[in-house]
Amino acid sequence: MIAGNWKMNNGFAETRELIGELNRKFSCKIKVSIAIFPSFPYLYESSRLLDGKAIRLGAQNLHWETKGAFTGEVSSMMLRDVGCEYVIVGHSERRHIFKESDEQILLKLKAALQAGLHPILCVGETLAEREKGSMEQVVRAQLKGLSELTPEEITNLVLAYEPVWAIGTGKTASPEAAQNMHAFIRRWIRKQFGNYLSDKMIILYGGSVKPENIRELMDRPDIDGALVGGASLNADSFSAIIQGACETVKE
Repeated sequence: MIAGNWKMNNGFAETRELIGELNRKFSCKIKVSIAIFPSFPYLYESSRLLDGKAIRLGAQNLHWETKGAFTGEVSSMMLRDVGCEYVIVGHSERRHIFKESDEQILLKLKAALQAGLHPILCVGETLAEREKGSMEQVVRAQLKGLSELTPEEITNLVLAYEPVWAIGTGKTASPEAAQNMHAFIRRWIRKQFGNYLSDKMIILYGGSVKPENIRELMDRPDIDGALVGGASLNADSFSAIIQGACETVKE
């Protein structure tokens, strides 16, 4: 799976232009799943433009309540209404800039699953945590809430490992370091839910993913795709990442 997180970028014109280019490049299903995550104001128009195409739509965040006095928030059912299939939960920018707790993230995760959305749960450590050698402890704590989910719910979940120090910095975890953490995450899933669900779990890597490093990352056995930031804002670079990922998929 290759997912493009546009973050707080692209106005109406840029959104239409970028989706138009991606539609022309990917007019039918290919070897990897593709999803894009525009800003809230453009989700409905994005859904309309993507209708019947190979690319799926997701949102960058949601609130855990279905409705109520939560000014400025957007619910899971609202996302479903505008055509979303996916939603990002627990992105490091939500954790660190907006101070979302693991408890709030779990509430959002459950709300997304109850609404029939596929959440992409993001986990990852800061540079200070990695330098202390506590990265596995940090990620384990971020995964802990998944033990409250049923096996059926787990099947609709996607995980994304995104080392905070590599997001938007140009730095990328080495393929070996990324693989090691992905393998750790898969072992944790196996311990909680068994071999079948562990083997089926899609675990994406996020952190300065580019066309130049996608193949080397995807060649690792436990890396199943990428959560792409800045490179997803350009049709050529995002397409090159998708094509690079396709080249690593075994028939």
